[in-house]
Amino acid sequence: MRHNKKHGMKLGTDASHTKAMRRSLVRALFENDRIKTNVQRAKAIRPDVDRIITWAKKGDLHSRRLAIAQLADADLVGEVFDKAAQGMWADRNGGYTRIMRIGYRKGDNAEMAIIELVNERVKGAAAATETVVAPVEEESEPEAEVTEVEEVAEEADAPAEEETDFEEPEAEAAAEESEEKDAE
Repeated sequence: MRHNKKHGMKLGTDASHTKAMRRSLVRALFENDRIKTNVQRAKAIRPDVDRIITWAKKGDLHSRRLAIAQLADADLVGEVFDKAAQGMWADRNGGYTRIMRIGYRKGDNAEMAIIELVNERVKGAAAATETVVAPVEEESEPEAEVTEVEEVAEEADAPAEEETDFEEPEAEAAAEESEEKDAE
């Protein structure tokens, strides 16, 4: 039976502390795009982050108010909504976070992880979202274009005639200072 069982992980603290800890971790993740924490906490905040990004993609006033209630920081919510409006997660329907395990903490041997926001495009979505460009009509003199390309290729293959000796300005200044000290 599930009498008095709450959903979600307790994370070794009472309910109010767990709620505050999750809120601060989500806020830190949105501010820094990547945080280091233990695996259990990273897994616990993943649904909260996904929910807020989904609200940001929706972009209406009600979603903004829900996100402000969740994060308790209107400026940060504005930044997240702006990123979503610019299309940061437009091609992604979930999976906005990535958890990478990095080993164990030295003191208590807790398994540590880095959780970060995913910014890359989805592999299959790149081909689907690109617009098809109509082929350009060929000109009457395609041979001239070929010779220009061959000339550029020949110039790239040719070795450089003159190599200049480049010394860093810091090295020159240090050499001058050492000469002045020797002169004294």
